Amino acid sequence: MKLKLTTAIATMAVLAGMTAAGATELRLSHQWSDKDVRHQVAQIVADEVSAAGVDLDIRIFPSQSLFKAREQYKPLSRGQLDMTVLPLSYAGGQQPAYNLTLMPGLVKNHDHAARLTESPFMDELEKIMAGDDVMVLVHGYLAGGFAGKEGCITAPDDVKGLQTRAAGKAFEQMLAGAGASIASMASSEIYNAMQTGVLDAANTSSSSFVSYRIYEQVACYTPPGDYALWFMYQPLLINKTTFEKLDAPQQEALLAASAKAQAFYLEEAKKEDAESRRVFEENGVEIKDMTAEEFDAWRAIAQETSYKAFVAETDDDGQTLLDMALAVE
Repeated sequence: MKLKLTTAIATMAVLAGMTAAGATELRLSHQWSDKDVRHQVAQIVADEVSAAGVDLDIRIFPSQSLFKAREQYKPLSRGQLDMTVLPLSYAGGQQPAYNLTLMPGLVKNHDHAARLTESPFMDELEKIMAGDDVMVLVHGYLAGGFAGKEGCITAPDDVKGLQTRAAGKAFEQMLAGAGASIASMASSEIYNAMQTGVLDAANTSSSSFVSYRIYEQVACYTPPGDYALWFMYQPLLINKTTFEKLDAPQQEALLAASAKAQAFYLEEAKKEDAESRRVFEENGVEIKDMTAEEFDAWRAIAQETSYKAFVAETDDDGQTLLDMALAVE
């Protein structure tokens, strides 16, 4: 009896090993911790696919443990990496069109961002990605705002003569056009730069403003609301050939999981903005929202600086893509 039981257990172990061996495993890399919303998006996709029971497993490598932050798009396009969540503008050196996904004034608010992801503009970007053997599973934008050490930053006149940190080259070009002096640094350096008087104002993401405790150094905060200048497209991508090699049930499970994750991403992005507003307010920082007129004034400067530079640095399709993005209301 003991021999039969041992044999049965051994057989079950072999079958379990065969099942595990038969499952397809995809590797997903990103740069953030497991507390970050972008990791949570990836985790939803992995969990939903696992629950679907289609012999598909997604193994997540957070915190740059597989590839460095800015080194993920190329291995993804070559099939050396299956999936990633990353700011698409990181690959702007390889595909200049991607720089439009971190461009001041192209996106007004999160609902506008959601419309942009369903627009012909995004269709064109996805065609470019397809040429690199990459496809989008989850669309998502995260927003940012301004903070001033001595006063509020809502209109272009507010930055004249100020030493300002911007998030990205296009934003530096626009701010310089408004009369600011530019100090380039990582968002993690903003706190010390303000504390030591090196920096007067800063532009970065809502989550960075909170996580780096910038509220301890500023008098006024302009969070993303009905209008914001800083939006960064940060999708979950998959190698196109990898996706096409999956069987139909696996593809369907992955797409269904991605749809659920995308809805979560949008709501959480809005929550991050609201949370930043709450934290700054609770710490005695003045809150001042940007108006439609101020947004339009910034966009007018961007058109003469950032937008012109983008078109000059791209081929004939640059102006067409820019016009397509601006056409989305």
